[in-house]
Order: sequence, then C-alpha cells, then structure tokens
Amino acid sequence: MELEMGSCCTHETDQAAATGKKSEPAQARKLGGDAVFRYLTTFFAFSILAILALMLYEMAGESLPAIKEFGWKFVSSEEWDAVQGHFGALPYLYGSVVSSVLALLLATPLSIGAALFITEVAPGRLGSLVAPLVELLAAIPSVIYGLWGVLVMAPWLQSTVQPFLIEHFGFLPFFEGAPYGVSMLAAIFILMIMVVPIITSITREVLLAVPQSQKEAAIALGATRWETIRVAILPYGKSGILGAAILGLGRAIGETMAVTMVIGNAPNISLSLLSPAYTMPSVIANEFAETTSKLHASALMEIGLILMVVTLVVNAMARLLIWSVSRSAKGGAA
Repeated sequence: MELEMGSCCTHETDQAAATGKKSEPAQARKLGGDAVFRYLTTFFAFSILAILALMLYEMAGESLPAIKEFGWKFVSSEEWDAVQGHFGALPYLYGSVVSSVLALLLATPLSIGAALFITEVAPGRLGSLVAPLVELLAAIPSVIYGLWGVLVMAPWLQSTVQPFLIEHFGFLPFFEGAPYGVSMLAAIFILMIMVVPIITSITREVLLAVPQSQKEAAIALGATRWETIRVAILPYGKSGILGAAILGLGRAIGETMAVTMVIGNAPNISLSLLSPAYTMPSVIANEFAETTSKLHASALMEIGLILMVVTLVVNAMARLLIWSVSRSAKGGAA
C-alpha cells in the first residue's frame, strides 16, 4: 500500500513538474505577445500626435515670413493686395466667424428637435428608420451641397427670399443691398444644412445616455412627456448637447468647397447678410495655386495655421463636454 501511494505521489509530482515546464514557456510567450501589442498600439497612438505636431511645426515655419512682416496687424487689417504685398486677414476671419456662428444658431434648435423626436417621440420602428437617414446626410460630399446651392438655392434666394427681406426688413443693416443670390446668407444656409446631421447624431447619443431612472422619476411625479423632456432629459444632457453644437461649429468653420461656391468670394466686411463675403478656407482654396510671391504663400499659410488652431481648440472643447456627459452617465448607471 505504501509503495502504491509513494508511486502515485511520485507520478503526480512528475506530471506537475512536466506541466510546469510546458506552461512556463506558454506564459512567457503570452506575456511577450501582450508587450509587443501594447508597445505597437502605443506607437500608433503617439504617431498620430507626432503627425499633428509636425503639421503645426511645418505650417508655423512656412508662416514665419508673414508673421515677421505683419505681426498682429495681419489679423486686424482689411487690406489684401497681392501686387503691393499687403496682406490682412480680417475679412476672412469675419466671414468665417459670422457664417459659422449664424449657421450654428439656426442648426442647433433644428438638430435638438430632430434628436428628441427620434429618441422620445417617434415610435421605435420609425425612430430607427429616421436616425440613419439623418446621419446619411453627413455622407454627401460637400461639393454636391455646393453645386445644389449655386444652381438651385442661390437663384431661389435671389428671386424670392432676398427681395422679401429687402422689402420688409430693408431698414435694418442686416438686409441692406441688392439681391445677389450668392451671399453670406447662402453660405449660412448651406452650413446649416451640413452641420445638422452631425449635431443631431451626437445629441441623439447624449439623450440615449440619460438614465431611465431620470425619466421614470419624472413620470412618477405626474410629469407630461414635454415636462419630462424639459425637467429630466435636457438638463441632464445639456453639456453633451453643447459639446455637439461646438463640434458642429468646428465642422462649419473648416468647410471649404460648398461655402466657396455660394458665398460670393468678395473680401468685404459688411453687416448685410445679402452681400458677398469670404472665409478662411475659401481664400486658401482660391488663391493658393496662384500665389504671386513667397510672402503671398506665407500669408495664406498663416491663415491656414490660424484655421487649424481654432478648429483644434473648438473640437477639443466639444470632446471634453461630451466626455463629461458620458462619464456622468456611466457613474449614474453604476
């Protein structure tokens, strides 16, 4: 009996030793694979940041002649004369800010209403059908929007909307002038249409992140559907909705082709929305291939640098706001 027990223990010990010898290399290979994967993904992540830093460095280097020549006058001067070598970016800054902000003011209520309809009002099947259709608008190339704007929307504005505004509101400085069709107003409408899918999609995700307990508590207190939306849903997701709007602003500021085709491309600063204007992306697209001097190219590159920095800041702010809502939702669910 003792011999049998001893041999059994010896057999188990040998088996365990053999298993240990086999498992140690496997464990080492597993750890080695994890390390390689971790280092590889870390390299990929930081390579994106390195590319961004390289872009900023190169653009700053190319902009240096204009920065040295004009300094802060570059963003405060209205003169843009490539022949005389005088460059001021104020009309382009003004056009980008006014068109983007006014488009955002028009698009945000429309987008919030669409997102609320999809998530809270529409039946489940209808909401699941409308949501991808709205998001599909973001996949349309911007040049298609611009082509539609210059061939359909601008003539309609020139013959219908702008004469109406001039006749009834022409006493205001915002609606003075002649009905050109292509104008700041046309650019605002195009940008509004283009940012609606982005704001709607992100707002929908924010509203879906609202805990069900928030809605149930409001309903239990006797709130109607509108009161539930106003008291329980919108206050909870306001930071995320604001982030979605700011993200749409970043999209609007950087839009090039569609705006270039309908804004009129005149470097003017005018309160009238009916007059042609210019934006930072538009002037880069129109003049970069036809630069007359190194200083001209450097001035355009400085406009691009300003545009890139503004876009990065706006998008970073939007991402932080959306992230704060997502973290709050996870904390509430936990």
